[in-house]
Amino acid sequence: MHEKDRHRVILSAVQDRSLVTVVDLCTLTGASEATVRRDINTLDGQKRLRRVRGGAEALTTKPFAGLAGRPFSVNATMNIAEKRAIAAAAVELCEDGEPIIINGGTTTFQMVHPLASRRLQVFTNSFPIAEHLLKNTTNTVMLSGGIIYREQNIILSPFDNDVTRNFYARRMFMGAQGIGPLGLMEQDPLLIQAEQKLIGQADELIVLVDSTKFQNRSSLVLCALDRIDTIITDDGIDDRTANMLDAADVTLIVVPSGAAQKEGEAS
Repeated sequence: MHEKDRHRVILSAVQDRSLVTVVDLCTLTGASEATVRRDINTLDGQKRLRRVRGGAEALTTKPFAGLAGRPFSVNATMNIAEKRAIAAAAVELCEDGEPIIINGGTTTFQMVHPLASRRLQVFTNSFPIAEHLLKNTTNTVMLSGGIIYREQNIILSPFDNDVTRNFYARRMFMGAQGIGPLGLMEQDPLLIQAEQKLIGQADELIVLVDSTKFQNRSSLVLCALDRIDTIITDDGIDDRTANMLDAADVTLIVVPSGAAQKEGEAS
C-alpha cells in the first residue's frame, strides 16, 4: 500500500474509532510497526491527528462511531483480477429467478458485472451493488434499512425488526476479513451482528475471498467453518488451508489467479 493510501486508512480509522493502536493500524494497512509509527508522526506534524503512546487519536470526535476496517475505496484497489474471477464463479452458481443475498464488500461487488445478463431477486446492504444493478441490469433489487456507513459503503441496522427478517434467500454470498480454523472473522461487532442476521435468512452460505484472506486474523469470529457451504478463492491457496476446509466439509472452488490468467493469455 502506498503512503498516500496508508494515510487515508489511518485517518479514517482514527476518525471512526477516536483512538487506535499501532497494532490495529498495522493490520489495516499491512505495513510494519516502524512504517505506521512514521506515518503517525507525519500526520501528527500536519495536525491531522494526535500522536499518543502506542497509537493515535482523533483531533475531534464524531457523533457516533464508525466501523472498524479499511475503507471500501482502498480495498477495491487490491487483488482486482482475483476478485473478478472469484465473483464470476459465484454468479455461475445462480439460477435465474432465484432469490439471493449479496453482502457488501469489494469482492462481492465484482458480481455485479456478470449479473448484468441474469435476472434474480437480490437483497443487499451495499449501496454500490444496489446502484450498479439498478442502472445496468434487470435484476430485482431490495436494500436493507439502517445507518449508512460511508467508508464501507454499507447499510447496517442494530434492530431485530428490520426488513432482513422478511427476505428468504436460496444462497448468500459474502466476503470476510479473514478465515482460520475457528471460522470467518470480522473486526466490528455491529458488522458481525448484521451479517449473522443475513446468514440466518439463507439456505446456503457461499464465501468469496482471495487467498490472502487465509493469512488474516481478527479477534471476532462471525461463524464457524461448518456453517459455510462453499468457499470460492484463487489458486494462491496452499495445501494446508485446503485440507483444513476439506476436514470441515466445506466445498472449495478454486479459480485461476490473475497471474495465472495472464500467463495463459501469453502462451
